[in-house]
Amino acid sequence: MNIRENLDAIFPTAAGVPERHRLTAPIEQRAYLINGEIRHWEGPTQDVHSPICLRHDHGPERVRIGSFPLMTEADALAALDAAAAAYDNGRGRWPTMTVAERIGHVQHFATQMNQQREEVVRLLMWEIGKTLLDAEKEFDRTAAYIADTVDALKELDRISSRFVIEQGIIGQIRRAPLGVTLCMGPYNYPLNETFTTLIPALIMGNTVLLKPPRHGVLLFSPLLKAFRDSFPPGVVNTLYGAGRTVAPPLMKSGLVATLAFIGTSAAANALHKEHPKPHRLRSVLGLEAKNPAIILNDADLNQAVEECIAGSLAFNGQRCTALKIIFVHESIVDHFLTLFSATLNAIGHGMPWESGVMITPLPEPGKPTYLTGLIEDAVRHGARVVNEGGGAFSATFFRPAVVYPVDGRMRLYSEEQFGPVIPVVPFTDTAAPIRYIEESEYGQQVSIFGRDPQALASLVDPLVNQVSRVNINSQCQRGPDVFPFTGRKDSAVSTLSVSDALRAFSIRTLVAARDVELNRQIINDIVREHRSNFLSTDFIL
Repeated sequence: MNIRENLDAIFPTAAGVPERHRLTAPIEQRAYLINGEIRHWEGPTQDVHSPICLRHDHGPERVRIGSFPLMTEADALAALDAAAAAYDNGRGRWPTMTVAERIGHVQHFATQMNQQREEVVRLLMWEIGKTLLDAEKEFDRTAAYIADTVDALKELDRISSRFVIEQGIIGQIRRAPLGVTLCMGPYNYPLNETFTTLIPALIMGNTVLLKPPRHGVLLFSPLLKAFRDSFPPGVVNTLYGAGRTVAPPLMKSGLVATLAFIGTSAAANALHKEHPKPHRLRSVLGLEAKNPAIILNDADLNQAVEECIAGSLAFNGQRCTALKIIFVHESIVDHFLTLFSATLNAIGHGMPWESGVMITPLPEPGKPTYLTGLIEDAVRHGARVVNEGGGAFSATFFRPAVVYPVDGRMRLYSEEQFGPVIPVVPFTDTAAPIRYIEESEYGQQVSIFGRDPQALASLVDPLVNQVSRVNINSQCQRGPDVFPFTGRKDSAVSTLSVSDALRAFSIRTLVAARDVELNRQIINDIVREHRSNFLSTDFIL
């Protein structure tokens, strides 16, 4: 049996899918939420095909698992009108609600969402090929993020529930919402990364337009009722269809106050340019990255390989935080490649529900062909595929490829591959990888591996001024969610962590008065009689 036949055999027959993981029927997504109503879509739709293929006599074939609405500009503007009306220039029920009341609504949603865990996890597997374990982790991490956000807001509000008297002025400083937020998440973490902007935007009093990613859209369908039942009309509205169709008219309206977008910088720039008053637009962006690893000559190679395998191949390398290029000191590079390739050959590959699987089918149509093009370009310029069978593919399944030696003539050197291709670059002096990072368009993270504290420190000091996180003897990653998550250059705008996100979707606002008897009496009366939801000394437990 040749490599292609081996890869074809990875895919199951219809009968080979375990019953508990089967989709009983395609999900024909016709419901959408606008102004507190779940409406039925009657217009054109887009078919959804799973990265999971079923094996037939003629070869593997992608499974059609459902469809979703292809909304128009008019539909997008109707959703925008609902969100704008619910915000009502800051006078709406949601933005003027007490913090404690908004927390209650979010907690109600979290309870309803948790009841859909099994269905959302199943759809994460079928829509984007995420392993069962990782799909469960994504859901559970999202639930934990909601709880942590609630706790962080309580703490923030406790700090704000007092008055400050400075230079004869009484003031209370709190955070107020910004307006309508457009949330557009990525396909690689369609639930978690969408919710890391959606939840803080909501809980701070903004109204939201939720545009799910094209891959990972169906998994939001089990949550529509939870959104409807947990929030006032117009606070959450859903949009489906092509982003290039529904997003530009929203931005052109000038009514979007915050753009929460995780994707490419080109798309973010295009959307930003559509806004008629860009200085009024708050942007919260997670964009590209080409995170490098630097492996020094004294590194623990077993540890470095373990971390680099996980860092470059978790969810097939389809993470902005993935290690996308590995610099290895030339004195150990041969040993590293041998150990890396042997470890790579031993990792599990197959269908998402299979135990011990790490490499699964890819959701983006044409991705194997694109990755093959990157490898062929590198080979033309003198590189080779190190691991046996690396770069072979069948339908949506692509066997990871370690490419060496990579240099600046090759696309893999600077292009973010976002897939299971691992370029390795030899170096003799750390000035080379430092220069690479300095000249890169991106500045999210870096991983450095070594034992000598002085050598590591000499890398830390320049690199913290180039990237937002330096990882010592560990892979690049986002968590824990209490840590700041951001990037320099073209990798991010704003900071996302549990507490930072609350600030990203709000603005400090204060009420002030001269410290005279009349004003003290007025403020005391407002606070004592609970006449204002903003001016308050209530302490949320």
